[in-house]
Amino acid sequence: MKLSEKQTNSHANRQGPEMVLTPVGAITNTTKEPFLKAEESGLKMRGKLDDVAKVVHEAQHGLSEITINDELGDILDGIDDYSHLVVLYWGHKVPGSGRSLKKIHPMGREDVPLMGIFSTCSPARPNPILMTVVKVCERKGNTLIVSGLDAIDGSPVLDIKPYVKSFYPQKEIMIADWMQQLLEEMAEDES
Repeated sequence: MKLSEKQTNSHANRQGPEMVLTPVGAITNTTKEPFLKAEESGLKMRGKLDDVAKVVHEAQHGLSEITINDELGDILDGIDDYSHLVVLYWGHKVPGSGRSLKKIHPMGREDVPLMGIFSTCSPARPNPILMTVVKVCERKGNTLIVSGLDAIDGSPVLDIKPYVKSFYPQKEIMIADWMQQLLEEMAEDES
């Protein structure tokens, strides 16, 4: 289905009702502060790229706990059948000034041109809904122990979905050259 230009414009200008999101749980881990800080002037990296690479490495290989609220007890039934999950969480340490940014230097790197927020993976977003695919290591009641979660301690969990590879495109994936360069630099720093 393709929207007409008139339909597209009317959808883009519609505000819609106010939304209320209720966290379904919270994240516990050792990462207390984000490695990227959103400020009025833009995105700033805490430390140097190799420091960030260490934080990313710890997130990829370290363990985090996702504890689901007690009143939602049965919501995890069947989750043990999946090796990986998509976790959506709220960037609770993104300040209001970070939520109003329209363009940033990705990862706070001024050597990378300014990009629109929606073309980046920055936590600084109008609605800081963040997402990570994690590996399930263990389930203990209403707590999931996972690896690969780049959230910080205390982040509210909004939703969890099973990661099903075939739901996502596998071919003809294109990413920006600057993103590819950043990924390669971080991979070099990790090795």
